[in-house]
Amino acid sequence: MKKILVVGAGFSGAVVANSLAKTGRYLVEVIDERSHIGGNCHTEKDPKTGIMIHKYGPHIFHTSNQLVWDYVNRFDRFIPFVNRVKSIYNGQVYSLPINLHTINQFYGKAFSPAEAMDWIKEKGDNSIQDPKTFEEQAKKFVGEELYKAFFYGYTKKQWGCEPSDLPASILKRLPVRFSYDDNYYNDRFQGIPENGYSYVIEKILTHEFITVKLNEKFTRESESNNKYHHIFYTGPIDAFFSFRHGRLGYRTVYFKEYRKDGDHQGNPVINYADESVPYTRIHEHKHFTPWQSFDKTVYFEEYSKETSEDDIPYYPKRLEGDLHKLKLYEDEVKQIPEVSFLGRLATYRYLDMHQIIEEALDCAKSYLERDVSV
Repeated sequence: MKKILVVGAGFSGAVVANSLAKTGRYLVEVIDERSHIGGNCHTEKDPKTGIMIHKYGPHIFHTSNQLVWDYVNRFDRFIPFVNRVKSIYNGQVYSLPINLHTINQFYGKAFSPAEAMDWIKEKGDNSIQDPKTFEEQAKKFVGEELYKAFFYGYTKKQWGCEPSDLPASILKRLPVRFSYDDNYYNDRFQGIPENGYSYVIEKILTHEFITVKLNEKFTRESESNNKYHHIFYTGPIDAFFSFRHGRLGYRTVYFKEYRKDGDHQGNPVINYADESVPYTRIHEHKHFTPWQSFDKTVYFEEYSKETSEDDIPYYPKRLEGDLHKLKLYEDEVKQIPEVSFLGRLATYRYLDMHQIIEEALDCAKSYLERDVSV
């Protein structure tokens, strides 16, 4: 049997490991430098309250891909969950994404959908033909007032710079709905695993031909010494090459934990759009499992900052300098066909869970088709 190394025990690594192991042709070793599986999707029950905590921030699974939805439901029951995000601005609570209720509340109107559409079109900056920056993108589609209320302060806190310094690509689309639909996502399938994401990943990794080693950091030396037939790498692409072209830019987040009796905010996630509020949002984790009830609560303020060497990278900045470095790293990747790079960190893209799973399934399938010899 061929020996395979998978670096990273998140969704990317787990899905690839399972896909290869179940063929019966490979012995798959999965390593992760953390003390737990699941990567940033890791969940664990709070020992004091029994609440399922998303240790690295909220994760709501959503996809329109039937294949991916069926795949994850093989490992746990994903209970339907609609993410209804609220935003507090200037002492008022609004629904996100911007919808008909948000528009009517913000402007003190009672517009019909058609009237709201005309109003927003009039508010948009029609002089901006080809938005180059985040700020121009937002102003073009919703105008100055809604931009300032819901995007300016939040974005400045999240990215640590003026939105006018960010590329328009960060705001790929502006979700404005001219209905009262306040579902944050548009996907057909939305849910949260009954037993948490780490349970799902543990089940994916449970196979006689898979071994998992935690607290083990990947090095190029370990790669060459163990003579693996192939390596699937899901860690940071710049770290793989010892940062020889420089570090890629990321934003990271950290949390302040609070506990109290009862209910803190009555909703899973509330954004704080005012620049004067130092945190970007508060998430209250018992609301991610509405099929359960708890007398106590645990909630977290979320703060954003630049990523230092000791921080966990979250959001790739992908500024001009970053993309130049990324091209240098990608050129090096082409020279080592015995290593596959996949996942958010290894490709320096922001990917949702469903995209990561779909990519991992495709990556494993492509590899198996190439590696036809036993």
